[in-house]
Amino acid sequence: MKKSILLRLGILFLNLCFLINLSKAQTKQWSLDGNTYFVAENNSILKYSLPENTPETFIPSSWLQTPEGRPLAIRDFSFSQDRDKVLIYTNTKRVWRLDTQGDYWVLDLNSKKLQQIGKGLPESSLRFAKISPDGQKAAYVSEYNLYVEDLNSGEITALTTDGNRKLINGTFDWAYEEEFACRDGFQWSPDSKKIAYWQLDANQIRDFYMINNTDSVYSQIIPVEYPKVGESPSPAKIGVVDLSSQKTTWLNIPGDPAQHYLPRMEWNNPDLLLVQQLNRKQNHSKVYAVNVPQNQAEVIHEEMDEAWIDVMSTWDNVYALTYRHRFPWVSEGKEFVWLSEKDGWRHVYRIGLDGKEQLVTRGEYDVINLLHVDEAEGWVYFHASPDNATQKYLYRTRWDGSGEAEKLTPPVWEGTHDYQISPSGKFALYRGQNHYTRSVTDWISLPDHDFLSMGEQMGVSVKKPDDTGMEFFTVTLDDGTEMDGWMVKPTNFDPTKKYPVVFYVYTEPWGANVKDTYGVGRNRLYDGDMAEDGYIYISLDNRGTPAPKGRAWRKSIYRKIGRLNISDQAEAAKQILEWDYVDPERIAVWGWSGGGSATLNLLFQYPEIYKTGISIAAVANQLTYDNIYQERYMGLPQENLEDFIAGSPITHAKNLEGNLLYIHGTADDNVHYANADMLVNELIKHGKLFQFMSYPNRSHSISEGMGTNAHLRKLYTDFLKKHCPPGGI
Repeated sequence: MKKSILLRLGILFLNLCFLINLSKAQTKQWSLDGNTYFVAENNSILKYSLPENTPETFIPSSWLQTPEGRPLAIRDFSFSQDRDKVLIYTNTKRVWRLDTQGDYWVLDLNSKKLQQIGKGLPESSLRFAKISPDGQKAAYVSEYNLYVEDLNSGEITALTTDGNRKLINGTFDWAYEEEFACRDGFQWSPDSKKIAYWQLDANQIRDFYMINNTDSVYSQIIPVEYPKVGESPSPAKIGVVDLSSQKTTWLNIPGDPAQHYLPRMEWNNPDLLLVQQLNRKQNHSKVYAVNVPQNQAEVIHEEMDEAWIDVMSTWDNVYALTYRHRFPWVSEGKEFVWLSEKDGWRHVYRIGLDGKEQLVTRGEYDVINLLHVDEAEGWVYFHASPDNATQKYLYRTRWDGSGEAEKLTPPVWEGTHDYQISPSGKFALYRGQNHYTRSVTDWISLPDHDFLSMGEQMGVSVKKPDDTGMEFFTVTLDDGTEMDGWMVKPTNFDPTKKYPVVFYVYTEPWGANVKDTYGVGRNRLYDGDMAEDGYIYISLDNRGTPAPKGRAWRKSIYRKIGRLNISDQAEAAKQILEWDYVDPERIAVWGWSGGGSATLNLLFQYPEIYKTGISIAAVANQLTYDNIYQERYMGLPQENLEDFIAGSPITHAKNLEGNLLYIHGTADDNVHYANADMLVNELIKHGKLFQFMSYPNRSHSISEGMGTNAHLRKLYTDFLKKHCPPGGI
């Protein structure tokens, strides 16, 4: 028993480390031929050449010493286009989700000269520094203004001077960053003569005030410009600054900036910019080709959807510290790659600058991630899973749109298989796993999928252990909807006994829980082993979650958050309660963020099913959340307020009958603590008793401060055991 507990705690630790490292992970930097990559290790930069994949020191730590002899701790790095210079990112600070603010140094690989850029500006204040394509200058943002620096003379020029917390140059406000993954807000032109950048005017956006009561005997107010649902967004515009004159020309994009978004922009050539515009409801997308010298914008691609259009393209890295290509160029810049669901499935399209488009992937399946376009050989590589939405595999199809999709992942085992393909398309970093097999990583060659290190070891069939207690299943609703689920049964499960069930939920369009990955089914908040203590642990993905099941599955939740997802979960739970080994009197549910909202709604709307609930950082009132997210999935409250009300947990709080533990951090800039006060007030009004825990100055993750994680785990576990006792009876 002790060995099993230690194993599960080890798994939990590894999963937590993975989540932490995800936000700190560096992007591999590739050589021009795409067969060699570079990574930072121990304050040095190493070079790995494929297929041998043997490391050699490319930049020793001795080259990266400050004048004071202090080694630079490399957080990230990038090369200039000519590969003569390396930009080092260090001494970083967190901005909202990620540490996108810090110091930058430039190493000249020929002279070995190391120089800090941005000297004279506040320490750790630089964001998104990039070396110009000609290698002569660097640009960066500091305190909401855009700067350019001559790398030879060290002369710094402020390209904007009006920036402040409410007028944002070269970066974005909270909502753009959170919901569009927009952080890096400027780009060099290919000829190094101009810089295009965003400016957001948040002057009309009201501040939400967070209160710090712990760091001083007097409370401190922390303002966050935060556009609530129903409020017009921060007007955004894109300017092009000419470096010779330092004059900015604002692009002439049609439409009211306060009723539209500009989430994507990229240079095609020194005179042409592509800009994506979304209307406020985010169901009408236009891609403009902007002739910069003439300042004329022409629509070259347009799409509408009855629900919404996803902007978070599958090649976007929401954890990227600096800009990544939003318009992957092909055909020598005459076309770009795009994803659309307009035929009912998420597919790859080629869009020409002349507006002509061609469907590349065909069939009744979703492209999960676009991985690589090999124009020379005529292939496009992508993740997909046509037969099982809980899994993921490598596929390819012809670049010209002919032929069927070809599965390249060998039948080693079923599960989730991730690939990072080299720019040359000859190699890929492979990671394979499933719920009973630990993650295995190796480099492979393509398209033959030969493993470079493990070889025949990977060809051995992996057999499922008999004692995992983990299984996948489906529930079919009355209307024929099939919901995928996973279940962890108690250790030494006895089908003649009845056990308590704990449901783990999220349910909203931002995430799916049911994935065939190692560690799925582990509850990181439970202090102990749920299976050994005698719980059945279950999670189900309802309609509206982003599973690769087609557009209709994902978009069915439009204007129905808090209703369709909740009824799907409840109907599935009713069937599970009929299983012989389930105790209907010991049914619990828990979730975080959107899952916290679902927990409240399930507990309030279906008190006959759910007896105990633990809700963390929940949106209790949909009218408190940001406009980009909530209006994308729910519409505008000025037009359909009744949907927001019907889907909000606070509307149904009067129906609470079971045991509720509600948890929220008072410094949550994402789901504001005001939700807690509103919900508590409503529950008091109706005489409902419940348990409530606030965590002072903790954010949405409730991870800051000494002892926080241990306290949260103990609180969660004690409440669950008290109100939903474990064990078979």
